[in-house]
Amino acid sequence: MTRVLVVTPTYNERDNLEAFVRAVLDAAPQVHVLVVDDASPDGTGRIADRLAGEDERVRVLHRGGKLGIGSAYIEGFREGLREGYDVLVQMDTDLSHDPQYLPAFLEHIESGADVVLGSRNISGGGVEGWGVGRHVLSKGGSLYSRTILGLPVRDLTSGYKAWRAPVLTGIDLTTVRSEGYSFQIEMTWRAIQRGFRVVEHPIVFVDRRAGKSKMSRAIFLEAVAMVWKLRLGLA
Repeated sequence: MTRVLVVTPTYNERDNLEAFVRAVLDAAPQVHVLVVDDASPDGTGRIADRLAGEDERVRVLHRGGKLGIGSAYIEGFREGLREGYDVLVQMDTDLSHDPQYLPAFLEHIESGADVVLGSRNISGGGVEGWGVGRHVLSKGGSLYSRTILGLPVRDLTSGYKAWRAPVLTGIDLTTVRSEGYSFQIEMTWRAIQRGFRVVEHPIVFVDRRAGKSKMSRAIFLEAVAMVWKLRLGLA
């Protein structure tokens, strides 16, 4: 049986975490969940520990401070690889990534995909709850990245992905340094560069219900610069 681990980084997600974990386990009861908490001051880590105590499918990795979403995913992936999981899924805790898509993602993996990417920019995909500015930022960032890197993927900034374990091993996670949008772009680019098959599955992204977005000007500018570093072989 394929072993699947959902990795979800958290920082101040106490209002979302329990609902997220319950929704994931309801949608795909066979999966396990790893919460990677960056010492959230709002007590998210304590909630994660309680959930882990109530259900053996839930685990928690506590980190010493706010170290960034990219490094959180890397640590979570490494933990999953050490534990022998076959598929690792990355998802946001804020309920913007609907767990109901998980079975379809896993079907794509079973059918031969190496990476499944939840795409807002293909037929059937979309976004709910964003203003014009966020739409322009997301679609513009993806188009900018696709154009410079010459990639066929329509939604390079998506953070909802499923990875076969050999892809993460082949990427060499020690070389990945990006955060935020940049992390999403770099990981997909590295997978394609190594010849892995990326399949986009349409998703409707729903803006977070509680808490604050972690998006910032610095994260956006990092992505702008990282695209050129990747293109020029400097990263």
